Amino acid sequence: MLSPAENVRRLREYHPPLAGRAGLRLDFNENTEGCSPRVLARLRRISAAELSRYPERGPVEAVVAEWLGLPPPQVLLTNGVDEAIHLLCETYLQPGDQALVVVPTFSMYEIYAAATGADVVAIPADEDFRFPAQAVLSRISARTRLIAIANPNNPTGAVAARDDLVQIATRAAGAAVLIDEAYFDFYGESMMGDAGRLENLFVARTFSKAYGMAGLRAGALAGSAAQIPFVRRVASPYNVNAVALACLPEALADRDYLRAYVDAVRRGRARLESELRALAIPFWPSRANFVLAQFGSRRQAFIAAMKRRGILVRDRHGDPGCAGCVRITVGADAHTDRLLAALRECLNEIAREVPA
Repeated sequence: MLSPAENVRRLREYHPPLAGRAGLRLDFNENTEGCSPRVLARLRRISAAELSRYPERGPVEAVVAEWLGLPPPQVLLTNGVDEAIHLLCETYLQPGDQALVVVPTFSMYEIYAAATGADVVAIPADEDFRFPAQAVLSRISARTRLIAIANPNNPTGAVAARDDLVQIATRAAGAAVLIDEAYFDFYGESMMGDAGRLENLFVARTFSKAYGMAGLRAGALAGSAAQIPFVRRVASPYNVNAVALACLPEALADRDYLRAYVDAVRRGRARLESELRALAIPFWPSRANFVLAQFGSRRQAFIAAMKRRGILVRDRHGDPGCAGCVRITVGADAHTDRLLAALRECLNEIAREVPA
């Protein structure tokens, strides 16, 4: 009888709550306004001929490389950051190797690494979810072949200092060190300039968050010219579809749209944190487009009350160190207005039903 590999059978599945997601979706860290009008205009011009041909990644890869300030050989376009993670795991990990992951964080690091048969070492974040640089450095060994770090981190919004990341990449010279910058646009600090200087450092970006193109699944992986060709060997030559490739240059060109949306998120993030502080709801300061807050025993009632008002937020109770926590996406100004009004209403509604 056909049976999957043992390491695949042991994998825990990732089940995002996709069903019944009507309303204001503040649970997946998506752009709440959508993509640039220039992207929509390009979509309307997609021809039958464009869809009938296999996609050519190279020309758009060159555009993205120039936008990143890197030579094209250092950049690989991917099917979202998820594929970038998968490709790195397939390129550098074998059974018995070790992958280091700081938790809580994006679940797919562990899943893709474990699927190769590698041993995943989960390193808990420091107090208040601070990045545990010394703990990571202490766990690097001859078996360490991958270190995955989200910066800013999801679901906490915490960031790691550049000096710490450089030290880790330098110490772990035999490991691929991935800095996942999916939320870079809301933070503003990047390791992209080090991608060529440190041969084992890789930096990933997505166009799903600030650019509002999660449905098109476009991402980019940057690294050294010595290493990216090996990752390219593992990737399908047609991994990014023609529609995403057609739209990506338009998204990059509309800098005004991106700037306006990022500014709105930063305003909304400050407003949400201020409101949580006023309501005595513990939270962790974020550098991303979301805030992680501690609702304790009121968590389930709060999520349900928000859903009744047509607003979805993400339950993070099951993540390491996140008992009682809810992650709330921040978006456009009008959506933040609606969020803040509902937040206070929900807490007032459940105040007499569930103890703090």
